[in-house]
Order: sequence, then structure tokens, then C-alpha cells
Amino acid sequence: MQLLSINSGQPETITIGQRVATTGIFKTPIAGQVHVSTQGLVGDTIADTVHHGGADQAVYLYSAEDYAWWEAELQHSIPFGTFGENLTLSSFGPQPLRAGDRILISTVLLEVTFPRIPCATLAARMNDATFVQQFTQARRPGAYARVLSPGDLQVNEPVTVEYASPSFPTLTELADLWHAKERHPDLLDEALKAPIAERFKAIFQQRLERSLTSSDSATQED
Repeated sequence: MQLLSINSGQPETITIGQRVATTGIFKTPIAGQVHVSTQGLVGDTIADTVHHGGADQAVYLYSAEDYAWWEAELQHSIPFGTFGENLTLSSFGPQPLRAGDRILISTVLLEVTFPRIPCATLAARMNDATFVQQFTQARRPGAYARVLSPGDLQVNEPVTVEYASPSFPTLTELADLWHAKERHPDLLDEALKAPIAERFKAIFQQRLERSLTSSDSATQED
């Protein structure tokens, strides 16, 4: 496994439906050494700080294998950085990534926290109003990660993965759980035991509490 591209972006405007917003999704490969802090790539733009960025979503990773799949699916070439990822890896390894997996690149240690949840900004970036659904159905979400050990990175450095407990959910399982219409108390409970991003953990906790309350109400009615 290898780091193939480091991608950064400056603030740009994007039209999303009827509104114009500022975004940092337009990322392009950069040359040279880049410092990664606990808040992400130094010099990179995170415009929507409500849904992106922060310590638990400091870095977003995507793989060249997923790019190859999308190029075949969409029938055109797609340059690295198009999906808004900070780091493009050659692959994510032989096993599906899961929450808690640790990725070491040079001296930078990352911990996987959650899959990417597609939004209208990604659809606008791809010039396709249906792309949120396509991205969800493809089940190739990429990985958000927190930075456990900051440091400097440059392309072509080797990547190693230290796999977390197999009891922790994979990123595709977390994405499926996020999009599920039915509440699954057991699955939500398993997700909450994993080191997922705090923002998503709070939402899963709310869903679990509502699910348990609904179950109690149904039991009392019976």
C-alpha cells in the first residue's frame, strides 16, 4: 500500500440547487511535503465545519481502487482529489476498513472514525443531482480519520494498517446503518462501542434511545 496523492483545496463557490455556497471540496494534488496536524492538512480548506472537519474528521481518505471502479462505472477518467479526499491511497488493504483501524504513513498515525456520508455538495461537485444515491448504493464511502500522531507527509510513502477489533463495525456497515430506515438497537449498540466520530456517536445514541423507547411502548401496549 502506498500514498499516491495528497490533495488540498482553497475556498470556492459552488451552486447547490438554488443556492450558492462556499466549499472546500475542490481539492487537487499538491507537490512537496505537507504537514498534518490534529485538525487535518495545513493549508487545506474545510468550509462546512458543522458536517466536516474537526478532530474526529480531520482527514478524509479514498483509494485508487475505488477511483478505478468509479471510472468504469461513469465511463470517464476521474483525477485524484475529485471526491474531496485529502489522501489518496493505492488501496485500503485486503480487509474492509472498520472503525478503529489505524493507518500509519511515515510518522503520521490515523485512526478510522466513520465513512463519508454523501451530501448535496458532492452531487453538485459531480454535476449530477442523483449522485448522492449513486454514491450510497456503491458502498464505497472512503474513510474519515482522526490524527493520533501529527507529522509530515509526501507522496509515494508506504502505508500500513493496524486492524482494530473485528467486533467493531466496518465502514460499509456503519454507512448502511446510517441510511437504514429501520432502527436496529443491537447494531446501534455495537457501533457505539467502537471509536466512531463523536458527532455520529451522538446521533446513533439518540436513535438507540428512541428505538428502545418505542420498543418499551409497544411492549406495554401488548
